[in-house]
Amino acid sequence: QVQLVESGGGLVQAGGSLRLSCAASHRNYAMGWFRQAPGKERELVAAISWSGGSIDYADYADFVLGRFTISRDNAKLTIYLQMNRLKPEDTAIYYCAADLTRAWGTSRDSSEYNYWGKGTQVTVSS
Repeated sequence: QVQLVESGGGLVQAGGSLRLSCAASHRNYAMGWFRQAPGKERELVAAISWSGGSIDYADYADFVLGRFTISRDNAKLTIYLQMNRLKPEDTAIYYCAADLTRAWGTSRDSSEYNYWGKGTQVTVSS
């Protein structure tokens, strides 16, 4: 059983920054950050591949390009989501997810992710 533990959410003013963390159990995986706002469907924010320690590939939703950065610390089995220039519309519960079967690249399809964290709330005030 893979466990994913998110941290780093909170309340921030528009234009501010937050960094989310997600620690995985057992080993590194291809991972993604998704978010879900009230009344909306869950959507991909960013994803990062697992390349066995060489160069990783990152994919971003258009609405976070230039503002958010996904990264990983392989030794800590942890991925991060650095969120800058936050906007009120970024308010949502943010979930990290692990794709255990992906050997390369990333996926934007939430159904391809096998395990999910419980989520962390991000609230951006105007």
